[in-house]
Amino acid sequence: MKLHLPKPNRTVGALDILGLLGLVGLLVARYIPVARLIPFWGCAFRQQTGWPCLGCGLTRVADRVAHFQFASAWAANPLGTVGAFVFALLAVLALLHLVFALPVPRLELTEAEWQRVRLGAIALILLNYAWVVVVTKFPHLLA
Repeated sequence: MKLHLPKPNRTVGALDILGLLGLVGLLVARYIPVARLIPFWGCAFRQQTGWPCLGCGLTRVADRVAHFQFASAWAANPLGTVGAFVFALLAVLALLHLVFALPVPRLELTEAEWQRVRLGAIALILLNYAWVVVVTKFPHLLA
């Protein structure tokens, strides 16, 4: 693993774009009730099968994180909550980078390290999905 710290600059990169998209997403979640305004909003998979999909709860997570209701966001989808916090952090970093030319560190991973990251991500996604299924289909197991 190598960490590079470039010279101060205002060059727009991938992390800046993700940060700005995260900022827009959280602002939309904060001020526009998307799920109430769009009549067909919802999970088609869950409506057809009764089972949650991998992304079930993400709209609630965005809304609740944007309204500082972190515990209920975590209950809706833990990995989605972590993702929302990452987007919020990236939004702050992007603003600091673009306004004050704060250098954004660049991380380089070896192929073996990337393999571990991919396997870890798959494990986290499966664990998160198991949590969402238990919370929605078998809540009595948590009592």
